[in-house]
Amino acid sequence: MIQSANLGFPRIGARRELKKAVEAYWKSDLSAEALEQTARNLRARHWQAQQKAGIDIIPSNDFSFYDQMLDITAMLGAVPARFGHSGGPVGLDTYFAMARGTDDAPAMEMTKWFDTNYHFIVPELTDGMRFALSSAKPVDEFIEAKRLGIATRPVLIGPVTWLSLAKARGADLDPLDFLHAILPIYAQVLDGLGAAGAEWVQIDEPVLALDLSAKQKTALQVAYAALPEAGPRIMLASYFGALGDNAALAMALPVAGVHIDLVRAPDQLDTLLPLARDKVLSLGLIDGRNVWRADLSRKLAQAKPALAALGPDRIQIAPSCSLLHVPVDLAQEEALDDELKSWLAFAVQKLGETQTLARAMGEGRAAVATRMVASDKASAARRASARIHDAAVLARADAITPADLKRQSPYPDRRKAQAERLNLPLFPTTTIGSFPQTAEVRKARAAHRRGALDAAAYDTFLREETRACIAEQEALGLDMLVHGEFERNDMVEYFGEQLAGFAFTKFGWVQSYGSRCVKPPLIYGDVSRPAPMTVDWSAYAQSLTERPMKGMLTGPVTILQWSFVRDDQPREATCRQIALAIRDEVIDLEAAGLSAIQIDEPAFREGLPLRHADWSHYLNWAVDAFRLSSSGVRDDTQIHTHMCYSAFNDIIAAIAEMDADVISIETSRSDMELLDVFGQFKYPNEIGPGIWDIHSPRVPPQAEMAALLRKAAEVIPTEQLWVNPDCGLKTRGWPEVKASLANLVAAARGMRRTALAAE
Repeated sequence: MIQSANLGFPRIGARRELKKAVEAYWKSDLSAEALEQTARNLRARHWQAQQKAGIDIIPSNDFSFYDQMLDITAMLGAVPARFGHSGGPVGLDTYFAMARGTDDAPAMEMTKWFDTNYHFIVPELTDGMRFALSSAKPVDEFIEAKRLGIATRPVLIGPVTWLSLAKARGADLDPLDFLHAILPIYAQVLDGLGAAGAEWVQIDEPVLALDLSAKQKTALQVAYAALPEAGPRIMLASYFGALGDNAALAMALPVAGVHIDLVRAPDQLDTLLPLARDKVLSLGLIDGRNVWRADLSRKLAQAKPALAALGPDRIQIAPSCSLLHVPVDLAQEEALDDELKSWLAFAVQKLGETQTLARAMGEGRAAVATRMVASDKASAARRASARIHDAAVLARADAITPADLKRQSPYPDRRKAQAERLNLPLFPTTTIGSFPQTAEVRKARAAHRRGALDAAAYDTFLREETRACIAEQEALGLDMLVHGEFERNDMVEYFGEQLAGFAFTKFGWVQSYGSRCVKPPLIYGDVSRPAPMTVDWSAYAQSLTERPMKGMLTGPVTILQWSFVRDDQPREATCRQIALAIRDEVIDLEAAGLSAIQIDEPAFREGLPLRHADWSHYLNWAVDAFRLSSSGVRDDTQIHTHMCYSAFNDIIAAIAEMDADVISIETSRSDMELLDVFGQFKYPNEIGPGIWDIHSPRVPPQAEMAALLRKAAEVIPTEQLWVNPDCGLKTRGWPEVKASLANLVAAARGMRRTALAAE
């Protein structure tokens, strides 16, 4: 019998129950036991939902309070010394301290999980670090499910992926050199799972989709040869891309099964079938990263060669990756129109698709005829729908010329014009855009949405919040201001709500990091801007101050990356359409008197393909999209952009090609390490290295910020340096924002005095 399998389920809950419980715990409004009970309730509900859907192989240990990479760090006891862990089990407070930091210990670094918008906590390894089994979570959650009558397949992030994504703190240290130290702990966990009754364990090694070094390949061979043969059978899971030149290596490892992503890499099946030998092959046919309903007939045809080659007992049908990256349940979305809803599938619906496809393969199409016919009808209706295509948008995109991608003058000329217009001091201070979205702001927005607060009253409320925010910035002494974005719900959703071709859910939340959840828009059709989106608010804000005000926009690549994008045309075509819409907004902001416009691209690095061979194509169209959006303004209008939590080393030339006048980046968590590449490259334009990690609740002292600025000044000329936080401030509270910004401004002024005294 062909089995249906799932690799992971969204952990946050259909109504973000986990987010609310975790944040209440952080505020001391919820006890540890109550938090654990919420977690148990969610796990039980999710296991039972998968069981109800008919999934044969249900995962456990896919749940996490914050991040699955951090869970492995806790399991291995790899707690950095600054968190004061003296051995033994890693408790909740230590676990959260590693993720969020404390007053005395900065948080661990955070970055993107491969090419997704999910963030993971980067492991830190130091010379002499001792490892010990410090969390029983994988075994405990397996037993927990077993007591509910549900046999599960526990999930672990593999040792080579964990090490490959880790950072070693110290000269000449390579994370892979710690492999032999952590393998005995993995073996202990597998032994414990076997003793508890686990027959299979899923070990995720998504690094298999990357260009691997010889050392990584050797590490994979060493790791899987060392794991106990007598324990549970191992399903080695790779996803987010093709195995490619790692195929022979992966298929030769001493594991019982291999999972492959046939959504991102549908052509790899023919290559892998001859290599399968006696292995079980898990076919990732249902898209675990997007929300569009599968064309099950096409998927069935795609999988048929595997059935002929391997037989039913060696095939599993699964999503391409964990369903962590999609919303929980489409059934909640009563506001979506029936046509659009018929094109969609969220996590619960993808379980049904997985089970249907497994039955169709194993028992024949007739066994699930009703579901197959419904899939065929939905796929045909979507292809034929008139709401998808807009001839005017297509014609405008086709008419783009090289001149549309270039500013009027090169940067040195623009710099002079902007300096004359803006008249900013050395080390100018600014923020990234948003200010605290307080309970009052959220309450007013909710009241307006449900009709309890009329448009006039809501507008008055927002204007007062904006006015107060600008007054606070002036009092703090910031040099370039922002309006605070109180009218905005999310940096992508806000724009998508005003663009044609977008649709929105009410409960379509996915986890971005920790308790931070986002609700990505759905891009179902051609994109255009029916009317200005931000001009009124930016013009109003500028009218309240003599200081320069930044107009705040989200860039085309980030809107693309942080949406569920239509899959019926190339992504670059959709991105080009978004860029044209943003270009219109930029031109209108300039006409309204804004002297600086920030076009945020925090997802620029995230969109980079996993394989180097595919980079140039992506970078070419991504850079062109940014330049298309930003190049329609005069020389004296300053274009800013912002990027965060990215490894810039390999794409610094492309970032320079974007030709933004000012770029702000995250650097505080990495202690300015990320800035080194900008200095080595001799980045030509201006740069604002973040000196305040806003993802941590601590208020960094002035001396700490000044030390980071001095480090920045060692690699970037002082006349190019801006001073700003790492990211927007919407998730922080006003007391810590004011205290931290006061320290930031003081640090900048101290640097300014030192620089002027040296002249």
